[in-house]
Amino acid sequence: MTATSDPMLYDTRCFSIRLPQPPWFGVPSLAAVVVAAGMSLIATGIIAAEPAIPDYQRVVAWPTLPASVKFGPVSGVATDSARRVYLLQRTDPPVVVFDEKGKFLRTWGNGLLRTPHGLRIDRNDHVWLTDIGNHVVMKCDAGGQVLLTLGRKGEPGDGPDHFNKPTDVAVSDGGDIFVTDGYGNARVVKFSKDGHYRAEWGKAGTGPGEFDLPHSISTDGKDRLFVGDRENDRVQVFDLEGKFLDQFKESGAPYGLSLARDRLFVADCRARRINVLDLQGKLLGHWSTGDRDSDEPHWVWVDVQGSVYVAYVAGQRIEKFSPR
Repeated sequence: MTATSDPMLYDTRCFSIRLPQPPWFGVPSLAAVVVAAGMSLIATGIIAAEPAIPDYQRVVAWPTLPASVKFGPVSGVATDSARRVYLLQRTDPPVVVFDEKGKFLRTWGNGLLRTPHGLRIDRNDHVWLTDIGNHVVMKCDAGGQVLLTLGRKGEPGDGPDHFNKPTDVAVSDGGDIFVTDGYGNARVVKFSKDGHYRAEWGKAGTGPGEFDLPHSISTDGKDRLFVGDRENDRVQVFDLEGKFLDQFKESGAPYGLSLARDRLFVADCRARRINVLDLQGKLLGHWSTGDRDSDEPHWVWVDVQGSVYVAYVAGQRIEKFSPR
């Protein structure tokens, strides 16, 4: 695989990638090694050290499932503040919860969803689910109790209280709710923290602020939204009022998005890979998830430790990649 100009190391055989170490991966290296003419020079404090480069590798045999639970198509994944991992799948039970080591904890949601699609967890550990079959978005507590429902169950539409197959949801630090209303409509809808309609933007098209299937959405929590415009092969960037700011055309097909500090991780389903961009839209690197239809990634999530979780609908599985 060809690397970009950023210093990276790819190993597609073991599905790993090396990136400049972002600040959440711990203490940076104390020395830089310069190799020249067969000699190694260890820099002292006089010379600034390069950041350490983590190597992503798949965690083998993660997670562990009890005999009573089997995976169906896995469409979403996210982690909470206790680093518990929540999976969303298109079978009952739809929500399966593990600890970070992959130990099974619990399931919930039997009969709650018709066609599960997206899963997010906000800063208060509320679990948000999108259901493209019932045209609703639900806010739940960690045990599965529904706290808020947006949209009208079983009623597709394009009004302020309806969706037509909503795909994803993001919640700002202030509590505002943003929904990508993607398969049937081509818009982003904004709600207050208590679920009151505030605004919307977007229409079908290829121009700035237009969409061809807004499939995923992520926020930095403060002033920017990143929307995966799937069939236009780009990520569009907006402020929280819907003002167009930028577009990233090196994203590939952004089925899933996860913002991790100064990196945007993209599940590029068509290319069967995870792309990593900086927040100016530059492609820093990528790694392959395989070469079969079952290796097409639908969702991606990066936890606070830097581990990357990838969900597969056709592959009916979840994978975890950790930095060494």
